[in-house]
Amino acid sequence: MNRNRYFLIGVLLLLLGSQFRMIDSFVLNEPTTRALADMSRKSSPTTSESFSSFLMQVHPKPTKRVHPPRWLGLAMIAVGSVVSLHALAIPRND
Repeated sequence: MNRNRYFLIGVLLLLLGSQFRMIDSFVLNEPTTRALADMSRKSSPTTSESFSSFLMQVHPKPTKRVHPPRWLGLAMIAVGSVVSLHALAIPRND
């Protein structure tokens, strides 16, 4: 990897970390919620009863709200700044 890629990765981590610092939570869409439920091997987000399937037609589909930890944004900003500064310290290969 050359210095341009290190710098790009560092800047992307900085921007992504600042986004994580600004949000409180985000909502996953229905296919992602179902895939997450299947991967965690918990019970399905919807049951197969006839009444609940009728309610699922009337009400919105199941979604999951994710609350990222507060330290995640700061960690991404710190790692991004270190990687960006490391990219500036790498010698140029012209």
